[in-house]
Amino acid sequence: MPYIDAFNHFFPKRFYDMLLETPAGQKDMGKRVRGLPAIYDLDVRNKVVDKFEKYDYSQILCLGMPAIDRLVGPEQAVEMAKIGNDGLADICAKDPARYPGWAASLPMNAPEAAVREVERAVKIGACAIQLHTNVDGAPLDEPQFWPIFEAIEKSGKPILLHPIRTNEMADYRNEKKSKYEINSVIGWPFETGACLARLVFSGIIDKHPGLKIITHHLGGIIPYFEGRVGHSWDQLGARTSDEDYGAILKRLKKRPFDYFKDFYGDTALAGAKGPTVCGIGFFGVDHVLFASDCPFDPEKGTMYPRLSIEVMETIDLPKADKEKIQYKNAQKMFGLK
Repeated sequence: MPYIDAFNHFFPKRFYDMLLETPAGQKDMGKRVRGLPAIYDLDVRNKVVDKFEKYDYSQILCLGMPAIDRLVGPEQAVEMAKIGNDGLADICAKDPARYPGWAASLPMNAPEAAVREVERAVKIGACAIQLHTNVDGAPLDEPQFWPIFEAIEKSGKPILLHPIRTNEMADYRNEKKSKYEINSVIGWPFETGACLARLVFSGIIDKHPGLKIITHHLGGIIPYFEGRVGHSWDQLGARTSDEDYGAILKRLKKRPFDYFKDFYGDTALAGAKGPTVCGIGFFGVDHVLFASDCPFDPEKGTMYPRLSIEVMETIDLPKADKEKIQYKNAQKMFGLK
């Protein structure tokens, strides 16, 4: 049974060279990617993919982090996004057996140009659009980003939503930065949940009901706090006195909980079976795609695909449901043959 790995990262050479020249490319996440040859060396990456040849395994590619808006200013971001997207398009066109599709990245700090890049990327073959949960710290529901969601909905392509939370976002109010990499290890799942809530309560989802949003790491914290997501937000406004949140409940077209159930998730959970079962139970088999987050593992590329496949091979699901998660949902959402 095939596996289409829906959410993986790779830097085409020209983009990677530009990344190394930026200040952000020299520290933190930039430091990490420099130690991962499988994220910038195509020969190394091909060998990683080929290790799972017996599973008829292939990968959807998108750029890794840092996000473009963290690397450069608006003008250079436009050029950098095009270089990254063109590079991924070229890799996938030359080797569709290993890489049947790619997700475009956008210059989100140049919103008007980001709209144009959605349109251009789709024309050159993008099967999805990658967004991060914030834009250099700004939430996605700010007014300047709404036209981007309109363009993505019009394109018909799904969003691959990747969490991003830097150590500048402190864990405690009296501190200036996050410690011990809390911002990413457990901060990212929270960040995903916060982003989804902003998309729901701001009205973006009501305005653009055709959006299909695939959340990396199976919805972040949302599936594991299903009760709170449901019953606490049924009482939106009960804890707040300085804003009329009750009016938001009246404006929404359905129960808040139902919006969260309509999102999608991927199985990139570092091979953790229990949370995978939980996430599938929350979203349902029609809304879950197999993914591994290659190559961000201790083996630098092979561990997460292997463990993610092991989970799917041992999970207690009917064959037809496994087929949906492993490849059929990806084929449908990405328009793959």
